[in-house]
Amino acid sequence: MYLALLVIFLQCSELYTQERVFTFNTVEIKVQPSVKVKNGAPLSIVCHADISKSTDFQLKHNFTIFKDGKFVFMTVSDKGDAQYEIPMARSSDTGEYECTVEAGGKTKSSSSLHVWVTGMTKPILTAEKKEVLEGELVKLRCELPEEVPPLYFFFRKIKMNSTPKEKHVFEPYRNFSVVEFSVEEGDNILQFDCFGRRNVKLEFESSEHSNKTLVTVREPFIKPTLHAKPSSNITEGDRIQFECSTVVARMRDIEIILQRNKTILKSVRDEKLLKYSAVATLEDSGEYLCKVEQGRASKTTKMNVVVSELFPKPILSASVRELDENKELTLSCSISGFRKANFSILRKNSNGDISLKNSRNLTMRANVNDTGSYICKAEVKGIVKESKPVRINVYAPVSKPTLSVVSGLPEVVLGKPLRLICRSVMGTPPVTFTFYKGNEVKKIVINDTYATFLDENIRQNDKIGYRCDARNNHSSGVKTSNILNITVIVPIKDVSLGSIPHGEVEDGSETAFLCSVKEGSWPIHFRIFRKTDHDVLLFEKSENADRVMWHKEKMNRQDTGTYYCLASNRANVNVKSHPITISVILAAWQKGVIAAFVIIIAGAVILTLWCFLCKKKKAKGPSMEMSSSALATKLTSEKLTRPHNDGDYYSGSGYIEDSENHMKSTDESKGPDLESAEVEYTEVEVSTLDPHRAPVQKGTETVYSEIRKANNDSVENRHSRIQGHPDAT
Repeated sequence: MYLALLVIFLQCSELYTQERVFTFNTVEIKVQPSVKVKNGAPLSIVCHADISKSTDFQLKHNFTIFKDGKFVFMTVSDKGDAQYEIPMARSSDTGEYECTVEAGGKTKSSSSLHVWVTGMTKPILTAEKKEVLEGELVKLRCELPEEVPPLYFFFRKIKMNSTPKEKHVFEPYRNFSVVEFSVEEGDNILQFDCFGRRNVKLEFESSEHSNKTLVTVREPFIKPTLHAKPSSNITEGDRIQFECSTVVARMRDIEIILQRNKTILKSVRDEKLLKYSAVATLEDSGEYLCKVEQGRASKTTKMNVVVSELFPKPILSASVRELDENKELTLSCSISGFRKANFSILRKNSNGDISLKNSRNLTMRANVNDTGSYICKAEVKGIVKESKPVRINVYAPVSKPTLSVVSGLPEVVLGKPLRLICRSVMGTPPVTFTFYKGNEVKKIVINDTYATFLDENIRQNDKIGYRCDARNNHSSGVKTSNILNITVIVPIKDVSLGSIPHGEVEDGSETAFLCSVKEGSWPIHFRIFRKTDHDVLLFEKSENADRVMWHKEKMNRQDTGTYYCLASNRANVNVKSHPITISVILAAWQKGVIAAFVIIIAGAVILTLWCFLCKKKKAKGPSMEMSSSALATKLTSEKLTRPHNDGDYYSGSGYIEDSENHMKSTDESKGPDLESAEVEYTEVEVSTLDPHRAPVQKGTETVYSEIRKANNDSVENRHSRIQGHPDAT
């Protein structure tokens, strides 16, 4: 029974679940009456959800409306629509709207929709003061109470019969703005208004103008009055007096200024009246301005004044403007059409003019120090006028110029420029210098006391002299220098070094070295060196020639080496020759001495040997009758024994063979004169060995070897050999 009820419950639950299935088809947002409405009109934002259900059942919907991503409205309904009502739309309601619907754990959002509320609210303008003084500031505040920043504010100052002045301010974070307008001279009744502007989708939208605010302006002082006494037309020498006055509401910080052609003549503070007087001159003619200032306010009054000329400026004339020293100079001062005046003649000076004479005329004998500018002054009724300056130049004659080379010596290296200087010690500048090369004018220079000339075209064979002229405005004329002859120094070229003999030189002999140059101006300084680790100077001499010869009397073995020559002249350039190598060898007589010495030694040796042989031959003549064969037989049949000492054994045969070989080589070295038979005696030490190993006994025997030489050049050598052996009997 319980099982059946459980089955029925599960089936009913399944049927109930199947009946509450739903899905969102779309979610839409709409605006009524349209997406673009006027400011102040009603506006409805409608959110509609289109849902499909499995059966007809009640479903709760949560509607949420957003403007520019911010929450503005939310409601819960079992219907598929929700409506957000705005009774009076404002520009702040402009924006992107979007709605979201949530039901049964499912959520879906609509697309965004832009709503534009056209028009802006009327701004409100207020002024801080309703009544101000000239020079003060009017502070204004313009507000758009229902608008959302960023906003632009425009303020206008409206004055009768003039174009309004406008200021604008951008406010990114607030819906009001404050500005100040200055009240200027002439402002009396002012009106101000403002309007706003905003940017919607790259389009500007402006509000209507605010209410007009009225501001009354009061004068802090009246426009000043300016008077000139005795009148506006004045003659030089008259005393002129100016008065400038005003009426002021309060005296604090008021200032009166008098100007002539923008030059301030006088000023007073905290006073209503300014007075100024002076003796009138022509320079006093012009526009006078009286200006009253207090704070920012200022008012001006202008007047033109003409000062008539009492007498014209004096004129200074000179008998001559340029003259030689010690000549007479006359200066005269005059006024056209006017003679009654006090005259004085002065010389201009940087430290103050120097009065020369209080008279109309001045005559003097001029010197060079009188060169300068002169003026004259005339005075009538306290008015002093000055003439234009007159320049007077007094000249001293130039002295004879001197022409010289800047470097000092009257010479120049070929290829280098030549710089000349022409000086004139005396003479009033400016001086005109003229340079000549031969009779050709090369350069003209105007200077004070000297001038220079650079000649870059110097040739090797130039023999032309230079001169210069000097002249100034003195009547003495031109002075000419002496002729300056220039020596052209040709640099050294192609230095060569030779020797006699060349290459090999006998020891003790004389050697001549010749150093020569192909080109170069005299004198030439020659130097001969031998190359070592530190080159050694051997010879040095200056010659007015293109070559020099140096004789070295005795050469020795230490003089073997490499030599070179250096040559220079006043061009100060050392030119080096190619090196030469000299070997010092033995002289012929030295070779002869050495050869003779060798021959003498050889002869002495031969003679000594020959004498020795002859002596031997005489002393042992009888022994030579013994035949070498008999001696050999005797020696062979004889037992030779010698005791053995410490196991050492010595055979005499080798010694004999060596002796025989030596004799053979000696015989072979003999010349043809030794063809006769000779007998050489050789002492041979023979060792005999005792069979019982007795101690060695040393004895000396003479073995004769006979060497015979036949006339047919056949040589027969017999060698006597004595061999010792332990087995010998």
